[in-house]
Amino acid sequence: MAIFTGAGVALITPFKQDGSVDFDKLNEILDYQIDNGTDSIIITGTTGEASTMSEAEHLECIRACVSHVKGRVPVIAGSGSNCTQTAVELTKEAQKAGVDGALIVTPYYNKATQNGLIEHFTTVAKATDLPIILYNVPSRTGSNIAPKTAATLVKSVDNIIGIKEASGNISQVAEIMYETQGDIDLYSGNDDQIVPIMSLGGKGVISVLSNIAPRDTHDMVMKYLEGDVETSRKLQMKYLELCNALFCEVNPIPVKKAMELMGLCGGTLRLPLTEMTKPNVERLQRAMKETGIL
Repeated sequence: MAIFTGAGVALITPFKQDGSVDFDKLNEILDYQIDNGTDSIIITGTTGEASTMSEAEHLECIRACVSHVKGRVPVIAGSGSNCTQTAVELTKEAQKAGVDGALIVTPYYNKATQNGLIEHFTTVAKATDLPIILYNVPSRTGSNIAPKTAATLVKSVDNIIGIKEASGNISQVAEIMYETQGDIDLYSGNDDQIVPIMSLGGKGVISVLSNIAPRDTHDMVMKYLEGDVETSRKLQMKYLELCNALFCEVNPIPVKKAMELMGLCGGTLRLPLTEMTKPNVERLQRAMKETGIL
C-alpha cells in the first residue's frame, strides 16, 4: 500500500536571519500545509536544503516535524546521502523518530554505476523496516536510475516500494512502468508534469509548488484520480508558468522568495544559495499574481 496518494509537499526549511533553523516557523508552515489539503510532508529533502545541514540538524528537523504533525498526515524523511553508510544511519534514526517512510536520493558526485545504485539502495533498505521511495533527480546528482534498475530494486527488495521521478523524461517514466508492470508507487518530481505522470499510473507528486499552492496541487492529483481529467488538466495549465518561474533559478531559491512574498517565512537561504535576482523576482511575482496567489 502506498505511503500516500495525492500531493506531498517537498517542504522548505525556514531559517532565521542568523542561519539557524526556525522551528517555530516550521510548525506554522506544517499547520498551513495540513490545513490546506497536503497529503504528506516530505522533510529534509532537496527543497529543505538538507545538504547544508549537519547530521544533528538534519535529524532534529525530522524529529521536530514528526512531533508537530502528530500523525495527521504521513511524514517522509529525506535521508539519503552520497555515502551509503551515512544514508543507513540517517534512515535508521529517522525510523526511530517515527517517520512513515524514507526518500532516498541517488548518490551525488560519486556517480555510481547501475550495479552500484542497486547495491546502495539495497543496503539502505535492508537496514530499516521503513518503506523506501527512490529519488531520481539526475540534473542535481549526475546519476540516473535506469528503468531496469528501478524494476530490479522494486522486485528484489520488499520495502523499496516507489520512485520520485524527476528526470523530466516522460519516455523513461513510461519505461519504468513497463519494466515494473506498474507495480511501483510512482510520484512526479516535476510540478509541470503532474498530469502526464498521472496518465502513466502515478500516485501523485512530491511537489515544490505545494509549498505555496497546496490546495490546488492536491486537487490536481485527486481530480485526475476521480476521473475529472479536464479539471486536473486545467489546473496543470493554470500553474505552468508559475512552475517554470519556481525553477528559473536553482530550487529552493524561488520558492523561498515566493513564501517570503506571501508572508509565510523570511526567505533566508544558506550558502552556496544566494538571493534571487531582481528580474527573476519580477517574473515570479507576475506568475504568482496571474494564479491569484498574490
